[in-house]
Amino acid sequence: MSLTKRLFAVRSVDSLVRDLDSAPPLKRVLTARSLTAIGLGSTIGTGIFILTGTVAANHAGPALTLALLIAALGSGLAAICYAELAAMIPVSGSAYTYSYATLGEAVAWIIGWNLTLEYLMSASAVAVGWSAYVVNLLGDWGIQIPDALANAPLMKGEGWRFARTGAIVNVPAMLIVLALGWVCYVGVRESSTVNTIMVFIKVGVIVVFILAGLAHVDTSNWTPYIPPNTGTFGEFGWSGVMQGAAIIFFSYIGFDAAATTARETRDPQRDLPIGILSALLISALLYVAMAAVMTGMVPYQQLNVADPVAVALDAHPELKWLGGFVKLGAIIGMTSVVLMSLLGQPRILLAMADDGLLPPRVKHIHPKYRTPSVATAWTVVLAALIAGVFPLDILGELISVGILLAFTVVCVGVLVLRYKRPDIERPFRAPFAPLTCTLGAAISLALIVSLWNETWLRLVVWTILGYSIYAAYGYRHSRLRHERPSANGGR
Repeated sequence: MSLTKRLFAVRSVDSLVRDLDSAPPLKRVLTARSLTAIGLGSTIGTGIFILTGTVAANHAGPALTLALLIAALGSGLAAICYAELAAMIPVSGSAYTYSYATLGEAVAWIIGWNLTLEYLMSASAVAVGWSAYVVNLLGDWGIQIPDALANAPLMKGEGWRFARTGAIVNVPAMLIVLALGWVCYVGVRESSTVNTIMVFIKVGVIVVFILAGLAHVDTSNWTPYIPPNTGTFGEFGWSGVMQGAAIIFFSYIGFDAAATTARETRDPQRDLPIGILSALLISALLYVAMAAVMTGMVPYQQLNVADPVAVALDAHPELKWLGGFVKLGAIIGMTSVVLMSLLGQPRILLAMADDGLLPPRVKHIHPKYRTPSVATAWTVVLAALIAGVFPLDILGELISVGILLAFTVVCVGVLVLRYKRPDIERPFRAPFAPLTCTLGAAISLALIVSLWNETWLRLVVWTILGYSIYAAYGYRHSRLRHERPSANGGR
């Protein structure tokens, strides 16, 4: 077999499903309601409580709502494609496994590698935002945490350089990652229960903010809806709306975390599509409503802060009573995002180790908790270190590109399988598949193009590092290198 054929060899859907019978068992305790909560837990956090302000002030203005709708459309089309593949291939690897079954091992590796970046950076970035809110809330209560122990020691300098801030390490960010990592380690049921409680609280806080803020909306704050471009690409105008959509896009990626828990779902063929699509629809409605109210309460220029919702409330003293609830909701919201990021990442590593692309130790299942314990430990330690050292702006830039690539591949993968394997039973079918898949891939690619040059450079470096690891270990140890053709789908 030629090198090209080996690199792009696929694992058949039949073999992936068949392997579920012999794989180490995980606890099948999740329902459609649990999966919806996991999706919402992964979605509603830093994006709505922090990044919405940055996007409005620096990129889209009041058209923040339009940027959110564009991101939701791209995410929605991808979510429909996810739902078809998740119901058909109910395994833990999410987009990594779907690309393995459609476009081959080399593509699957880089998708899995970039999902690793996305989940690690998401958990770390949200932990940093969590730290800022907690330090602020503790300050309101008279408890002061030294700046040196609540900020990152590094910040973005010119080009690729980092500059020192004088801080030692962000202790609160590290502690929340370690604490939630322990919850993930001891069980998916416990993680799901804690997450569901937090989801109810933060959704309630958002609804209260929307209802209370409606009476204080000044529609003149929405004019001009799309501010004119400043002369710089991505700063207002349509380029600003698109770049804002690309930045805010990672706020919708929670349904990917739901897909990673397929092996722990009671009825994945039914529950996964329901959970994936419900989470996206609910989060999109809440995001757009909250963004409209927030940009109507204050001029968008005032929202370039770490706590834009608090700024909107402070502009209306009669809503001061709501400030504490919003801060609490933001903290709880970000806590659940960190928890779900730490839950999803190990299951992708588990799938990659099952395929031989990572060391066998990574797929170890804890004998008591029935969780991927080694993969969870690796994820938690790395995420804690990253959260302790890097600031939010650096981490946020690295998140969207990985998931946008995954979404593109998933949309293409549905079309590939429709063509190559039309005979496979599909418990859920993406409607108008050619159009849905093509538009989903096109929007994801358009948002990738809208990202900064620095983000592209970091992606190239991360990709080179990933393929170096694949060449050194993954390619030689892949199950496809060791199985007979009859055992891996006739290749």
